[in-house]
Amino acid sequence: MCGIFAIFNSTSRSSSQLRELALKHCRRLRHRGPDWSGVRVMGTCAIAHERLAIVDPESGEQPLVSTNTNIVLAVNGEIYNYRSLQEKLQQGQQQPPYKYKTHSDCEVLIPMYMQHKEDMVQHLRGMWSFVLHDARTNKWMAARDHVGITPLYIGWATDGAVCFASEMKALQDLCICVQQFPPGHVYTNTSNQLERWYSPLWMQPDHTPVGDLDLSALRTALERSVRARMMSDVPWGVLLSGGLDSSLVASIASRYAAEESTSFPRLHSFCVGLVDSPDIQAASDVASYLGTVHHTYTYTLQDGIDALSDVIYYLETYDVTTIRAATPMFLMARKIKATGVKMVLSGEGADEIFGGYLYFHKAPSPEALHTECVEKVRSLHMYDCLRANKATSAWGVEARVPFLDSDFLNVVFALDPRHKMCSTERAGRAGRMEKWMLRKAFDTNDRPYLPSSVLWRQKEQMSDGVGYGWIDGLREYAAENVSDVQFYARTHRYPHNTPAHKEAYMYRQLFETHFPSEEESRTVPGGPSIACSTPTAVSWDIAFQRMVDQSGRAVGVHAAHYDDSVREHLGDFTGGDFGDPSSPLCTLDTV
Repeated sequence: MCGIFAIFNSTSRSSSQLRELALKHCRRLRHRGPDWSGVRVMGTCAIAHERLAIVDPESGEQPLVSTNTNIVLAVNGEIYNYRSLQEKLQQGQQQPPYKYKTHSDCEVLIPMYMQHKEDMVQHLRGMWSFVLHDARTNKWMAARDHVGITPLYIGWATDGAVCFASEMKALQDLCICVQQFPPGHVYTNTSNQLERWYSPLWMQPDHTPVGDLDLSALRTALERSVRARMMSDVPWGVLLSGGLDSSLVASIASRYAAEESTSFPRLHSFCVGLVDSPDIQAASDVASYLGTVHHTYTYTLQDGIDALSDVIYYLETYDVTTIRAATPMFLMARKIKATGVKMVLSGEGADEIFGGYLYFHKAPSPEALHTECVEKVRSLHMYDCLRANKATSAWGVEARVPFLDSDFLNVVFALDPRHKMCSTERAGRAGRMEKWMLRKAFDTNDRPYLPSSVLWRQKEQMSDGVGYGWIDGLREYAAENVSDVQFYARTHRYPHNTPAHKEAYMYRQLFETHFPSEEESRTVPGGPSIACSTPTAVSWDIAFQRMVDQSGRAVGVHAAHYDDSVREHLGDFTGGDFGDPSSPLCTLDTV
């Protein structure tokens, strides 16, 4: 993952001043791209880039410049279909054909722009954000991928300049107004406004898909997505928690790595947790089954607490759930970097698109479930995508997410959402657990992808998977370090997104030390718990309306699944009330 910075229409600075400013602010992104730095100044505009070299490490330095030097481009991310785009351009009417100066997957954006202008974004498949300047017409643009897998911020300076950066910290001391650049949007100096380019049918209000379930097509689509993300000229691996999503990605990747005799045929897998955490044992079992070179990293509660300030600085959020899950990932990424691996595949997104969170057991109808899934995908850029990208990029590691491939999303969201509904066993009919269709698609007798114990394992909340003492330890530490006086006055200190409990207050304090302005605090989402993010979901069960803690384990259906030895860790998240014990639970026996 790289870092980009751009300032356009800065009328108050000379060329030398612009260069100095671009270097200064882009330097704050060097953790994202430690391999090379570059800057180009074009009149009142400047573009800078910090590079993490994954594809074409020898000649892919950025900013990229067209052969006629008119177009300057900086990209953060990967264009997985760049070869097919190059072929289509070659077959097109463009004369003379564009001559590539590198083997980078990103350079194809220059001839794509020359042929399609800003409409080129419709043709891209991958995770990306970019800025581009065209000296011929003095036109510039910025754009972000379909669901915001890569981060991007936009800001406005006092002299009217418009600025863009991969992380908010690069806009500090420069912009008086800053906000997250929304996913699936483009900004040009022609319109001077954000315009949505990504608007698939399944995302439209009141649309409920009706497609029949084809398990073979679903399996093939995910395999295709994983294979596309294996594009790398450097060592890579997979994040493996032992849960369904990461295990499926690891299984598919290990097959292709072996079959294609890649430069790194033996897949490396990585897991992190407290000593004796559920994830560590589960991941070890999956790694043994797949034959990966497995790396297990443990950390202590104190290690995690010591890292909190850094985690919040790199993630640029004070969202409780995100920080809880990001801290172990942040610590693991540093270890991964030390092995020489620069890219990892990850399982983010599966729960959102398949209705995999355990509160989906209480979805009252397929239509309600579909609406909630769509809203979860819309908000990913503020939570899981932000976490996966920034927690790994803090150490110069790139995380790729096959479940969020735009073509795969179209396949999944074309299916009738009744196939995603959970149910209990009734009248001799087998029930269905969360993500049933995904599990069933890979439940093959011939050459099984995973053991049944993994394929049909119920979801573990991520913050619990690394160790049941993790959340408890954070809450206890916050209780000791945030006084009652501070907490009772929280509405006065933080009238916007007021912290709901002391742990949230502690994170808000740490965020404020790095990002003190009101504008910066407003880039972080607030409102209902991400565990049930929409009014639709809240109406599914009265227990949701009482939730104070933003944790999936506060949902009754999750707590009811555990035995007494685990339930004692979950006690006061809903005041000791775990919800209706007869709520729909699908166990291994009902599948």
